[in-house]
Amino acid sequence: MTYRLCCLTSVLALTAAAVQADSFNRISSFPTHLNIGEGDQLVETSAEIIAATADGMTLVYTDSPLGALGRVDISDPYQPMQLGNIALDGEPTSVAVVGDVAFVGVNTSPSYTEPSGHLAVLDIKSGAELARCSLPGQPDSVAVAKDGSFLAVAIENERDEDLGDGRVGQLPGGALSLVAVTDGSADCATLINVDLSGLAEISPEDPEPEFVDINGQGDVVVTMQENNHIVIVGRDGAIKSHFSAGTVDLTGIDATDERGALIFDEMLTGVPREPDAVKWIDDTHFATANEGDMDGGTRGWTIFDVDGNVTYDAGTSFEYAIIQAGHYPDKRSDSKGVEPESIETATFGETTIVFVGAERASMVGVYDVSDLANPVLTQLLPSGIGPEGYVSIPSRNLLISANETDLTEDGGVRSHVMIYEYTDQAASYPMITSAGADDLIGWGALSGLAAVDETTLVAVNDSFYSYQPTIFTIDVSQTPARITDAIAVTRAGRPAQKLDMEGIAVDGDGGYWIASEGRVDRMVPHAIYHVDSEGEIDAEIGLPNALLGVQKRFGFEGITVIGDSLWMAVQREWEDDPEGHVKLVSYNLETEEWGAVHYPLETPETGWVGLSEITVHGDYAYLIERDNQIGANAVVKQITRVALDQLVPAPLGGTLPVVTKEVVRDLLPDLSATGGYVLDKVEGLAFTPGGTAYVVTDNDGVDDHSGETMFFAITDLAQ
Repeated sequence: MTYRLCCLTSVLALTAAAVQADSFNRISSFPTHLNIGEGDQLVETSAEIIAATADGMTLVYTDSPLGALGRVDISDPYQPMQLGNIALDGEPTSVAVVGDVAFVGVNTSPSYTEPSGHLAVLDIKSGAELARCSLPGQPDSVAVAKDGSFLAVAIENERDEDLGDGRVGQLPGGALSLVAVTDGSADCATLINVDLSGLAEISPEDPEPEFVDINGQGDVVVTMQENNHIVIVGRDGAIKSHFSAGTVDLTGIDATDERGALIFDEMLTGVPREPDAVKWIDDTHFATANEGDMDGGTRGWTIFDVDGNVTYDAGTSFEYAIIQAGHYPDKRSDSKGVEPESIETATFGETTIVFVGAERASMVGVYDVSDLANPVLTQLLPSGIGPEGYVSIPSRNLLISANETDLTEDGGVRSHVMIYEYTDQAASYPMITSAGADDLIGWGALSGLAAVDETTLVAVNDSFYSYQPTIFTIDVSQTPARITDAIAVTRAGRPAQKLDMEGIAVDGDGGYWIASEGRVDRMVPHAIYHVDSEGEIDAEIGLPNALLGVQKRFGFEGITVIGDSLWMAVQREWEDDPEGHVKLVSYNLETEEWGAVHYPLETPETGWVGLSEITVHGDYAYLIERDNQIGANAVVKQITRVALDQLVPAPLGGTLPVVTKEVVRDLLPDLSATGGYVLDKVEGLAFTPGGTAYVVTDNDGVDDHSGETMFFAITDLAQ
């Protein structure tokens, strides 16, 4: 089955909706390590499954690495505040809430063959445990009936992925537990276990329930991910129906890992859906996120009815929209692509919405499902890394995502809870997209930026896409800005290798100058290239010995043309530079002479500070100076300028003059304006002839990165 027509429909809908009102926009973010209080802030924390109290004022989330239930006060959703953690006797896997009481599935399994766990009933305000129900194995998902009368718990008893090629068929099998809620607490004496064995075609003896949800009639839908099966169970524990989740044929996808290129020309046939999260839309239809885990993963989501009929399947359309937004995780191409994992459903106003979370792309798709046979993708929202769970609060016009990835050990971004508000404001994201282009254009890791005219810019990607160096054409007359074309950079007609394009400048004749940052450990030379209008490299300028003899990894980051000379910014100090000073290097195209001046950097409190761009407008050269810090640790993200009359290059190898810089824009407010954490890599800056400046961030090819790209205009920078 091919879904190309479906894809185009959804993508075009997103294009039209990108500037509409009645949209969700992120308004704030809460880093979960703040709930540690005075403890070690470098301890790993993680927000996974999330729920809200009945009044919508408090959030609770499971924190598996910490073994706790985290709490957040969102009385003011623009300023979420920590309420601390509730310690648990085991690993929390899921949480549901009735009123102000949390029902938490806690895994206490000593091994895969001895699964165990319990249901902890907690007073959210005081943290007191009100009850504890023993469970017949390892709980994975907890859901509460809409009337609060009972709970369903998926007892997964997950398989050991290192045993028997990681396949199901490893006993003991899982089950479904149902327990009544009486007087705001679980009545453990009412707990019944529903045997789900013998139903699936795949390892019927070993059901692995993954996710549960309960509709208004009290019917429980259960996904058995590895078994590729779905079961509907009544309140009394009777099985009402069950069916295979089915398979999908995918065409026009990237199914090859580690080639450093976004190429969507491959096919996979008969892919099992293997659904993870499931949520009822109404009493007879539910939506699944088809993450895959063992053999499957269809990169999309599906609407089923209670008899197993497919009302809608996204095919590749969801992934295509994510590709166009620049969030495609290339390194996951051979393993489920964008990996839809989470589903939330709710009605906002008169609109029934399905929210689909893509774990590896760190995006949330917003679908209007008023017509269950023809859902419309209206928005894509940026999230933190690894969105795992969602909760909607329609009474307050809020959507909340829990993002589990915490890169503490690597000095990266922390786990976050992010809050989105539904208002009559236009959507603020994406800021740049390739939606609407004649062909599907995948993009990411934008670095250098340059202006062709008042409405056209060009950008380059860096070495993350080592086998697909590309010059992108950007139309900034539209909102969001549109990538309309992608020109491959080639040598002898083939994609040029050994490039790390970090800067681009127009040559005035339809061609481009490219600055390539070298990596001596990867045999990538520091160099300057001239590229014609077709993308072919027709000239290379290698560095002189005076630079090669002192070179380090962090080289040219930006290139611009001033008169007869090319000027390049070196990101960090090389061997002959005084501490805190980097070179602005010049190359005269007429005389072929090299020279340089020194630029003084800010002194960093943490990490390092360097340059990421150089461009010229009027009487000044403008530069991006930034630290390598992210989130709350970011201090230096700024645009500076140097008067052109100071750019008088001295010969290399001697004492270089030090220019005077002027800070003209602190970018930290810009980088935090959309309610997220501060991104680290501000990489591109360009001025149109009329003086409008554009800034772009590098999303690292969505590798240990949320994929978020900020692209915005500054109209008063040159004043």
